Amino acid sequence: MGPVRLGIFLFILTAYGAGAGTPKEEDEDTERLPSKCEVCKLLSRELQEELSRTGRSREVLELGQVLDTGKRKKHVPYSVSETRLEEALENLCERILDYSVHAERKGSLRYAKGQSQTMATLKGLVQKGVKVDLGIPLELWDEPSVEVTFLKKQCETMLEEFEDVVGDWYFHHQEQPLQHFLCEGHVLPAAETTCLQETWTGKEKTTDGQENAEEEEEEEEEEEEMTKTPGHPKHDPEDL
Repeated sequence: MGPVRLGIFLFILTAYGAGAGTPKEEDEDTERLPSKCEVCKLLSRELQEELSRTGRSREVLELGQVLDTGKRKKHVPYSVSETRLEEALENLCERILDYSVHAERKGSLRYAKGQSQTMATLKGLVQKGVKVDLGIPLELWDEPSVEVTFLKKQCETMLEEFEDVVGDWYFHHQEQPLQHFLCEGHVLPAAETTCLQETWTGKEKTTDGQENAEEEEEEEEEEEEMTKTPGHPKHDPEDL
């Protein structure tokens, strides 16, 4: 098969842009680094999900030591213990590396777990025998991108800076969503909280780059099917 068409490449290369930069406007959303809002949003999501996973534990911890005075150890439910918070925070930012850049999505929705449409398109082309050159070996395609690596580093920085705020929320304010308490209440100015309102429903309009790439790929497949289908030779309209 021939080389990948330009329209497909314009869409594909957005997920693997090289070099550093600063966040751009949404109409230039194809090559950028994550914003502070997006970092806080993912940090909050990961911590809240991990705490939700362990919140129903009925384990009771024994804290303290038995002294000569005969004092007994203090019994603390794991679900409200400091130990639970510490374990949830452990490797929290490391889990950010499980995210991928979904370049076909807008705003903060570009960061999600699982294989992106971009990568699915790429691998589909490779399976069809199309030569696709991204400048990196095929075995490295699933490695974290520049954007995701940046997300992880900024997550670590933010967690270190606002560790006390997270602890305050855990022990005293869990009636509020962590995203609201941490991001809106402490990390971000009011003018920079837009990304927190973005949610993925599966019905959002994707970028024009993806739509054009998919249309071109469909057209190419239709052309191939027409040439392979027997009994339907092509005719010039003037011959009919």
